[in-house]
Amino acid sequence: MNDRLRLGVNIDHVATVRNARGAGYPDPVRAALVAAEAGADGITAHLREDRRHITDDDIARLSAELTIPLNFEMAATDEMRDIALKYRPHAACIVPEKREERTTEGGLDAAGQFAQLAPLVADLTAAGIRVSLFIEPSAAQIDAAVRLGSPVVELHTGRYCELAGADQTAELRRIADAAALAAKNGIEVHAGHGLTYDNVAPIAAIPQVRELNIGHFLIGEAIFLGLGESVRRMRDAMDAAR
Repeated sequence: MNDRLRLGVNIDHVATVRNARGAGYPDPVRAALVAAEAGADGITAHLREDRRHITDDDIARLSAELTIPLNFEMAATDEMRDIALKYRPHAACIVPEKREERTTEGGLDAAGQFAQLAPLVADLTAAGIRVSLFIEPSAAQIDAAVRLGSPVVELHTGRYCELAGADQTAELRRIADAAALAAKNGIEVHAGHGLTYDNVAPIAAIPQVRELNIGHFLIGEAIFLGLGESVRRMRDAMDAAR
């Protein structure tokens, strides 16, 4: 197995800046191409119900222009299922979504929403789309992912990023234990949310984690460094931790 940790770059907030003025720039598709050239292994884009950043046209253009995998983040709705089936991205990551939230606030309750998720996972899988579930690092959620037949889980690292000291160490252990349990059950493990240059190394060092998905921080750093350099520095930090 290749031990190189993959980096998925989320371009949502390039679209946030574009939409703030209603202009055609900055272009998130251009950002995706720059990130790919700088070493990103994939591009993540979340098409929200309210279209607050990424739009349907962005997804159409990303599907047509990307030469690296597109990870389509989506809520568990019929509308998003139909869009995923139309464009057939490499992967679809099912996430919880609330209109009033600023950003995704936690993991999907795959255990509690099993009946709703089962047909969605089945439809996406039948279309050749690799399904991922964005979940909290817990045994109950891993078990639900196994029963749903999801080949991938993405572990929510937001709480880890917000904590410090012993509390952060305990949360890191919870993530590592969940990663080990998922891998033991044949599920590929990804992780993401809130990761920065300062906190990425312990997550990147977890051997079962195969991919990190990082967006807001990299787009913020791009203001000062340029997007290519922002991505390259994260790539270097991940490689050093591995």
